[in-house]
Amino acid sequence: MDWRKIPSLAGLRAFEAAARRRSYSAAARELNVTDAAIRQHVRGLEDFFGLSLAVRDGRGIALTEDGAKLAASVEAGFQILSSGAEALLQDNEARPLKIALTPAFAENWLMPRLGQFWVDHPDVEIELSPSLKTVDLKKGGFDLAIRYGHGNWPGTRSEFLASAEYVVVATGAFMKGRRANSLAELKELPWLFEASRTEHQIWAEERGIRFHAEQNRFYPTNSLVLSAARAGYGLSLQARALVERDLGEGRLVEVFSEDPGSLGYYTLTQSNPPEKVKLFTRWLKGAA
Repeated sequence: MDWRKIPSLAGLRAFEAAARRRSYSAAARELNVTDAAIRQHVRGLEDFFGLSLAVRDGRGIALTEDGAKLAASVEAGFQILSSGAEALLQDNEARPLKIALTPAFAENWLMPRLGQFWVDHPDVEIELSPSLKTVDLKKGGFDLAIRYGHGNWPGTRSEFLASAEYVVVATGAFMKGRRANSLAELKELPWLFEASRTEHQIWAEERGIRFHAEQNRFYPTNSLVLSAARAGYGLSLQARALVERDLGEGRLVEVFSEDPGSLGYYTLTQSNPPEKVKLFTRWLKGAA
């Protein structure tokens, strides 16, 4: 397309409004600009084409023959643009909400609660993409991500969702009624860790717990770690949000906890998310 043969789109928009309303003032109110701005745009088009497009007619304007031809073409062109944009928005509204999150959060926090969202909003489809990798929302086509950290991810809009207070948990049978007043009392017991979870290794070693101690066991996913903990195989370090139900229903007991500060799960979206993303985000906060 040779854009040199097409005048300013802002000018065409102003002219379309003025031609349709037969008034510079009415066009200015519609587009929330001044009368002078509309007149300037129309004069710019007349200079571009070397033709008179509109003349005064009482308190309004009348289109010249050339102006009427241009108005008809511009109206048809804008209608095509409007139809295309509306169709794209409808397609986007109809597609599933694509969410990136960790497998552990999906299985242990979101899935037990998601049924209620579908009861309240049966028309909103959800597509979960569990992964340990950090995704790019825009490049990956994601509407929303739920990430673990302190909420400082550049280029995204992050909102606190749930505390990631770390708690050490085990079964009551494993603890045999023992209570721990400090982590030092737990150092020699078997711990269950996710092999690739570097933040757990850092947490343990900063507190004097040997991550690779002989009695410890390692699993490829946090879901398996939790299964092992529920089976009574050892101690497990977990974000409280992931074991709330286990603690509430007595499958696990809290052995040790500490203040998490700003550490938690956050929702991440692009700067101006669509309404259905806002709807799901509001529901997440309520569920948390």
